Amino acid sequence: MSGKTVLGSNQYGKAEVRVVKISRDTKRHEIEDLNVTSQLRGDFAAAHLEGNNAHVVATDTQKNTIYAFARDGIGSPEAFLLRLGEHFTSSFDWVSGGRWEAESYGWDRIQVAGKDHHHSFVRNGREVRTAVLVRDGAAVHVISGLRDLTVLKSTQSGFTGFPKDKYTTLPETTDRILATDVTARWRFNPAVDVRSFDFNRNYDDVRRLLLEGFAEKYSHALQQTLFDMGTKVLEAHAEIDEIRFSMPNKHHFLVDLTPFGLDNPNEVFFAADRPYGLIEATVQREGAAPAETAWTGIAGFC
Repeated sequence: MSGKTVLGSNQYGKAEVRVVKISRDTKRHEIEDLNVTSQLRGDFAAAHLEGNNAHVVATDTQKNTIYAFARDGIGSPEAFLLRLGEHFTSSFDWVSGGRWEAESYGWDRIQVAGKDHHHSFVRNGREVRTAVLVRDGAAVHVISGLRDLTVLKSTQSGFTGFPKDKYTTLPETTDRILATDVTARWRFNPAVDVRSFDFNRNYDDVRRLLLEGFAEKYSHALQQTLFDMGTKVLEAHAEIDEIRFSMPNKHHFLVDLTPFGLDNPNEVFFAADRPYGLIEATVQREGAAPAETAWTGIAGFC
């Protein structure tokens, strides 16, 4: 085996640039709140091997570019990343691609006397919207998503028929609480015209479908519910090739109240934060071309 070292795959950029854009075109202001990461890929060998920075677009420059582009508006996290990706790959010949990621935080208008206030907002505390753009030469991959979408159904869930051995203590049940924090990312077919696509409308509808898929059927296991949720999205959106999920099973255990002379008709629970079951899977369109390059750099399953 040779002891020689060589440079492998690499990327670099500015991580977690917090940018808040306030649109003041009218008295009714709008707010867009993002956390953006920019990472460039290309011919950066000389920087690593020789200390030659001639091809190194400073991470500070990448940060400033994000702020400058926000001046013209954001529109959607995906559209904003597409603009950044096009800029860096067209402005610098040696930048052949990259990976750009954003988290989007939602704000609601504060109600005053029953009416929306024009310029006062409250963080809505719902899920965090996510987006990833990967450019690899001429190939462009867009992945939308969300995390921390906390959902719970108080009945119509059970867990039975699982194998049992000497270490099994979990009793079977046909009526339990099912709760999870949904992390989901969906990858668009590369043929989609991303320049004119309405990513905001798509996000709202996929979120709606995920919630419906969680709620509408009896759940024999979180795995089954996950697949139902993904199937519902793919059946409604031909432009999506696959959707990946990471869903912890947030266990709720019935509290024994008999020491206090009380019954507990499935009403008082202890919500345990750990350990937890972790269910992860991909629901994909049959025959869709794989695109593992699009997922490179995403921590965990999705």
